[in-house]
Amino acid sequence: MGRALNSSRSPGAAPEPYADLSHWHADPRLDWTPRPALGGHVEADVVIVGAGFTGLWTAYYLDEADPTLRIVVLEAEVAGYGASGRNGGWCSALFPASLDKLAGLPGSSRAAARDQHRAMQATVDEVCRVAADLAVPHAKGGTVVLARTAAQWRRAQDEVAQARSWGREDLRLLNSSAAAQLLRATGTRGATYTPDCAALHPALLVRRLAEEVERRGVRILERSPVTAIEPGTATTADGSVHAEIVVRATEGYTPRLPGHGRNLIPVYSLVLATEPLPPSTWEEIGLARRETFSDHRHLIVYGQRTDDDRIVFGGRGAPYHLGSRVRPSFDRDPRVFAGLRDALVDLFPVLCTARVTHAWGGPLGIPRDWCASVGLDRATGSAWAGGYVGDGVSTTNLAGRTLSDLVLGRDTDLVRLPWVGHRSRGWEPEPLRWLGVNAGLRAMTLADAEERVTHRPSRIARLMAPWLGG
Repeated sequence: MGRALNSSRSPGAAPEPYADLSHWHADPRLDWTPRPALGGHVEADVVIVGAGFTGLWTAYYLDEADPTLRIVVLEAEVAGYGASGRNGGWCSALFPASLDKLAGLPGSSRAAARDQHRAMQATVDEVCRVAADLAVPHAKGGTVVLARTAAQWRRAQDEVAQARSWGREDLRLLNSSAAAQLLRATGTRGATYTPDCAALHPALLVRRLAEEVERRGVRILERSPVTAIEPGTATTADGSVHAEIVVRATEGYTPRLPGHGRNLIPVYSLVLATEPLPPSTWEEIGLARRETFSDHRHLIVYGQRTDDDRIVFGGRGAPYHLGSRVRPSFDRDPRVFAGLRDALVDLFPVLCTARVTHAWGGPLGIPRDWCASVGLDRATGSAWAGGYVGDGVSTTNLAGRTLSDLVLGRDTDLVRLPWVGHRSRGWEPEPLRWLGVNAGLRAMTLADAEERVTHRPSRIARLMAPWLGG
């Protein structure tokens, strides 16, 4: 079990045990010694707030395009501390908003929405390319999403039919025997499958990406929490960075910034890792090509087979905390961990005696309309990207390439995608959003229970769909 960090500490305190944050962080290949903090005032061309994937990809592509730029990255903890280092390790073409929603955005169209999906598909390959360059193990085995009830099977069929209505052939419907060739779980009636996903080690990727941009000359200043972002300036308790462009790349930690309390809400996703499993167990489970996996339940679960033969398995269910609070103590919820283990054993009874070696969690960022966005206000020099709703390992890369083009004033296909410049409306004030978000989480749990009883698609889920990115 990973011990959570206490982020409220005095200057000069001993380094925290960042390696205890998750299974990924515990990898002995990773050095978590903090880099120097900001002290005083620094001039730059671009300052990026946040050294997760969004910030580091942005630095990577900006430096690649123009090595003369003075780029500074400010990080409250250490690079890869947040969701970028703690997630389930899916690099997929999933985008949190549907194609229908993307097509309906102002100035968008069906063609633009299709372009967004194709850009996401290409992004998976781009991340794999960089991962290979940085010697980060990965496997593009695709994603299998099981249907284990009549209602889930109907949803799987509808999802494939919807994909075909958009001219998409990448998503396939599998019958029970075809699904079992990939993944052998209990009660499987069928599945959907897409090749557009890779399993990888997120903390290894984010740390090596940080090392790479630093090697190129990007300056990363850690344990330097930004207290305010204003046009031309990012301010910390110990100094500031002045730059023409200020990029906000703070995702689930965004509400901590003055003036951004309702832009995104932090919702926790929790994760387990098993001990390495023997070949005989994998013969019963499958995942020979390290396919990522889920099922068509409403309360999301996700899993992968790691390169050292563990299962990493996570899901939603932890509550949203009043006032968009983010605290280390929220990273762990024994009730949710127990539910995840039960769900994993329900899928694969062979794991009933498998030991869970790590359990952890962290916040992801959700915008009010569940539509991620990226943009630059040229008048103020303020840029942003985020709202990935858990689909960030790939989407951050697309954001970084897009921000690079926007900052450099390049007229490319990326800057014309429908998510560029999108502004989600703010979340409701408290306590309305606390009541609404937690009611929604509870509704998804009830929807799954309803389907187990009625064997029909949930009426509760149908009522909630407009609120959940449909």
